[in-house]
Amino acid sequence: MKTFTSTDGALLVDKPAGPTSHDIVDAVRKIFGIQKAGHCGTLDPQATGLLIIVLGQATKLSERLMADDKVYSGTISLGTTTNSYDADGEVVSSLPVPPLTIELLDEAASSFVGDLLQQPPMVSAVKKDGVPLYKLARKGVEVERKPRLVSIYRFRFTSYEEPYGVFRVACTKGTYVRSLAHELGQKIGCGAHLATLRRHVSGRFDVDAAIPFEDLVQLSREAMTARVIPMLELLRG
Repeated sequence: MKTFTSTDGALLVDKPAGPTSHDIVDAVRKIFGIQKAGHCGTLDPQATGLLIIVLGQATKLSERLMADDKVYSGTISLGTTTNSYDADGEVVSSLPVPPLTIELLDEAASSFVGDLLQQPPMVSAVKKDGVPLYKLARKGVEVERKPRLVSIYRFRFTSYEEPYGVFRVACTKGTYVRSLAHELGQKIGCGAHLATLRRHVSGRFDVDAAIPFEDLVQLSREAMTARVIPMLELLRG
């Protein structure tokens, strides 16, 4: 029977806004002396929430864990379109926001529920001829992007105060929520971008069980190890 160590498994981290997903993994490697580590599903630097860090032999399960469905919440800013579809990009258009209510926003959002061909934003890690799109975007180059099939299970708004709508969405892996925000703005006619994003759920894992990154880095190796979800439990899942 294959044997596993106490650091072969998954660590659930509540990522703060600012660092990249790679920054979080790199910190775990250095602080706790872990040689092999990776993450399941990239969060943009300004996004927060659940980041699954896989350690040791669990890195072999990253593709399987990444394939799970996701749940996010966030804020969409209506009336302003950016080139990255989020708040980090350059503003490309500003239009007046029409009178809106939660009901009208939900009606527009409902048209995206189901299977959807979604075009990745230019500012993304998707590669074209081996080159990440964001590198081309920095040079002012825009290329044709192959649409991806994703599924939106639920897309609803919980509050609205012009120009900000707070939403919750459940979707398949590979969904660009900022593309969803952009497309919603196009449908309404005033444009929009994703202002904030938080990942709550990935598969059977919930951010409520995650440790905030700023608390994680204060732990001893032993205390960190005690939070690792063992390989056998991951394999059973």
